[in-house]
Amino acid sequence: MPEGHSVHRIARQFERNFVGSAVAASSPQGRFAAGAADLDGRVMTDARAVGKQMFLGFEGDRWLRVHLGIYGAWDFAGDIRMDATIASANGRMGQTNQRGTDLDAGVLAGPNPDAIYDTAGENSLSSIGAPRKTRLRMSESEQGADLEEFPPPPIGAVRVRLLTDRVCADLRGPTACEVLDPAQVETVIARLGPDPLLDPEGGEDRFTAAVRRRGVPIALLLMDQNVVAGIGNVYRAELLYRARLEPHVPGRTLPEDVVRELWRDWAKLLAIGVETGQMMTMDGLSPEAYRAAMADRADRHWVYKREGLPCRTCGTNIALEELGGRKLYWCPFCQRA
Repeated sequence: MPEGHSVHRIARQFERNFVGSAVAASSPQGRFAAGAADLDGRVMTDARAVGKQMFLGFEGDRWLRVHLGIYGAWDFAGDIRMDATIASANGRMGQTNQRGTDLDAGVLAGPNPDAIYDTAGENSLSSIGAPRKTRLRMSESEQGADLEEFPPPPIGAVRVRLLTDRVCADLRGPTACEVLDPAQVETVIARLGPDPLLDPEGGEDRFTAAVRRRGVPIALLLMDQNVVAGIGNVYRAELLYRARLEPHVPGRTLPEDVVRELWRDWAKLLAIGVETGQMMTMDGLSPEAYRAAMADRADRHWVYKREGLPCRTCGTNIALEELGGRKLYWCPFCQRA
């Protein structure tokens, strides 16, 4: 499932490529025909992400709310103008002489490697900076390819297509896709927990209070979008490990300074994910280890999807269990209560 960093990156693409333009909206699949007709021909005025939710504003007080869920993805195609931070992100640049960004050097990024090739395709934006037309899929990972014609024919079950004279965006497989008015948007956002990119200071207080008044395991609280917006399974596991927290400890038993540090670490990791397109959660890496981590997600995390493998710190086998219907990865020694 796409986590918060991916949704923020998608919103950036809409802001750069659609906001200020009249948009032709359609529903090739047919399931969103009425909503598309309502948006058709309107100018897009805003694009914003709140956690895993994205809101696209249109003139006439219309908003398109999208939640990608597990299977959703956006495909952008055409003369895509890449956000400067995305275009310079650590990851494959499509031209081997380009360099990645030394983001937060010495904290997470470490030394700045040359072009990095992610074998899983994450952040492999193969046409960044090129003048030719491009197709770019954005969901949990990002993959680019050349485009033969524009607009391209819809591929698969496209719920909604948004089209301008130079770029289109196709949405497939979302959990939610609906047109709302401003009051309805505010109602949805009011139910969400804080997002560090939108409310860094007030959000910390809200998050801390929400965690410390509940007797629910911290591993469940971090996945509750009413407590904090944007965290999914990967960031949940990595944040708990980085804090050396036992996942089952009730939130209300945690000291305030521990909860606040969790928020600050989430803010740091989220910012890195938005800038690089990769959920990079390891720090203190050598140049060689950093290069390997950026190229392969198996070397990018402390515990996520490492069940049965020795902990990178203590050697204890990483545990896997199901909690709240989701897989939880953790080290029984490093994260002991």
